[in-house]
Amino acid sequence: ASSPDEEWPEAEKAEKLARGAALKWASGVFYRPEKLEGLGHYRRRETQRNSSIQSRLKSTVQSYLEGVSAGLEQLRSAAQEVQSVCQDLGAARWALLDSADHFQGLQQMRELMEEHVQLASVVQVLPQIFSVHEVFSHILQLLHGQHLLEAHVELMMVEQLRDDILSQLHLRGLSSAQATVLSYFSGLQDLNESLAKQLWDIVGSSLRLVREDPVLFVTAVRIIEREEKIDDTLLLEATFLPPGRPKGWRQKFYQVLQDTITGARFHAPRMDAEGPGLAKHLAALQKDIVSELCVVKDLMVQCVPAHYNILSVCTATYHQALTSHLQEILREDLDKQGFFLLLEWALHVYHSPEMMGHPDLLPEVDVSALDPLMSSELVDQTERRYVMKVKASVFEWMQRTLDVEFKEWFREEEPETDHQGFFHSALPAIVMQMLNENIQVASLITDSLQQKIYNMALEELEAFLGRLRESLVQCGKEHQQDRAVPKYYISHLLAVLNNNLALSNSVSSLHPDTACREVPASLQAALDRMQKKATQLLLEELLLDLQPLCLQLPSRKWLSGSQLVGSMCEVIDKYAKDFSRVRKPLFTLLLAESELLVANQYLRALLQRKMVCKSREERGQLCHRLLQDATQLRELFCGLGLERSQQSLEAVFALRELICLKDPALLSLEVLGFITKYPDVSDEHVSTLLDIRGDVSKEVRHVVLEMMAQHPQVLPEGYRPIFSTILVPVQEVPFCLRKGKCA
Repeated sequence: ASSPDEEWPEAEKAEKLARGAALKWASGVFYRPEKLEGLGHYRRRETQRNSSIQSRLKSTVQSYLEGVSAGLEQLRSAAQEVQSVCQDLGAARWALLDSADHFQGLQQMRELMEEHVQLASVVQVLPQIFSVHEVFSHILQLLHGQHLLEAHVELMMVEQLRDDILSQLHLRGLSSAQATVLSYFSGLQDLNESLAKQLWDIVGSSLRLVREDPVLFVTAVRIIEREEKIDDTLLLEATFLPPGRPKGWRQKFYQVLQDTITGARFHAPRMDAEGPGLAKHLAALQKDIVSELCVVKDLMVQCVPAHYNILSVCTATYHQALTSHLQEILREDLDKQGFFLLLEWALHVYHSPEMMGHPDLLPEVDVSALDPLMSSELVDQTERRYVMKVKASVFEWMQRTLDVEFKEWFREEEPETDHQGFFHSALPAIVMQMLNENIQVASLITDSLQQKIYNMALEELEAFLGRLRESLVQCGKEHQQDRAVPKYYISHLLAVLNNNLALSNSVSSLHPDTACREVPASLQAALDRMQKKATQLLLEELLLDLQPLCLQLPSRKWLSGSQLVGSMCEVIDKYAKDFSRVRKPLFTLLLAESELLVANQYLRALLQRKMVCKSREERGQLCHRLLQDATQLRELFCGLGLERSQQSLEAVFALRELICLKDPALLSLEVLGFITKYPDVSDEHVSTLLDIRGDVSKEVRHVVLEMMAQHPQVLPEGYRPIFSTILVPVQEVPFCLRKGKCA
């Protein structure tokens, strides 16, 4: 047999640990001799503690042993009870097997009982089935008397009876019998249709009824809600769905209400597409919609359940109907007033306090969450169509203004003058007022429309200036045929210049943005062309009066002394007095152009009808005459207000220096300075000047022309040509032997 230490190694280990702990404790307590005196005390205390621990261990072990004994006793009792139950179950099983034959008889009894119950149920409903047609007649009478609630109650009862029968047939798979039942209850369909017709008539007149007789409308809503609950119940059960279900009368209610709103206001006969007719139509829509929405908000909302959201539905219906209606109107060929009215109504009036923002509708009615009445694409398209209509109108008015202006040119009266005495007409004021009014009107709609009208206005103004210029050319042609027609030709040309300046100064004010006043380049070019043409016609008049005098230049009579230039000064002074009827910038321009014309004609006469000096005395006489003429003309223009720096007559003084030069050998140097100052001078011009001197040898001429070939000139920017328009007589050689500048 094994020793206890081998059977319980944990006990041996525990004893060793205990002994080690005791030795450690004892060595710590009795490490000094004097501590040994308390040994007896420590022995007694430890003996008492060991006794206490052993007592508690014995007590614990005893309680555990008692619990185990009780558990074993309970297990023995449970095993006996289980054995007893098994015996009872076996006996019951054999008893059931013995009774199986008797259950066959009970099944037949059960079937008979079910058949009896069904027959009893049929017997109970037979009176109701036999009275169906009588109920149909009573329901019809109630409908005719508009006792809708009572009629609907009886109708629901008959429908319930039919549906119960059909449901039973469906559960038993007797589908063939359903046709017979449906035929027997066929009158239900007509009654349903009759009731529905009355309901939809009531809903169609709901806006009137809620003010006059809300009871009828409330009755219709109650019936619709009853049917909606029946639909929901049947759909939820989803076992059998009777014929005609779901009826969906609530959805039909919304549809009828929407159709009523749409048909009453927006399916009117074709209206007048002109502005006044459309204005009346839109005003009527505005008034009626506000009035009807107020009825919905104040009365109809109280007659229907809250979940109908009737005010929101009606608001959305009006909004959508208006959207479609405006699109229909826009398919018509509206005039400009019609387009303007539609844009203003859709973009401003519709949301204003006069309509959907009316105090009586707020805050319940809110269209801000709905789509715009007109989409941005439709607004842009409508604005463009409006611009086209305005463009046609502006063109027509401008053409009328131009026709009136053209007739004014041929009147036997001078043009009107302003308070400063300047000639003008009403044309600029009429044109600018017309354009500005259209731009300002467009600003009432949108900024984009204003910009479109502004762009159109500038285009039309540019085109108008072109037509005005053509009319001016036509007037000039008629004047060329008879200088007496128009009688006040020059005065009207001056008025045209003043009008053109007024238009130029006013164009910038048309721009919608006050910070941006720049005139488009194409329009400025049209204004410049108009000014240039009027100036050209005036200078042509001056030229016609100067030409008879210029034809006498040069001549021996002129050379010996005459009043030829004095007569020219008188003509120029007369025209200058006329030019004083235009504003200062134009007056300065006309003076400068007139001075250039005079200088050009004077030089042209000298170079084209050249006079060759036969002696030094004649050259001196020619130089003296050139000095006197140029000085007289220069002083005239200075006296009129044209500064010397702006005059082209300095070319006459420079030309005189070439002729007066005593030593021909210095001509090349003098000519170099001359062509540097006047780079448009050609070889032919210089050759002609050398011929006029009459003392230039072929060698000197060759040196001068060679020098010019070596110093080609380039016209500087802003240079006013003087000689390039003067053609000199062709030399004997029919073509140029070397490359040179040609006039």
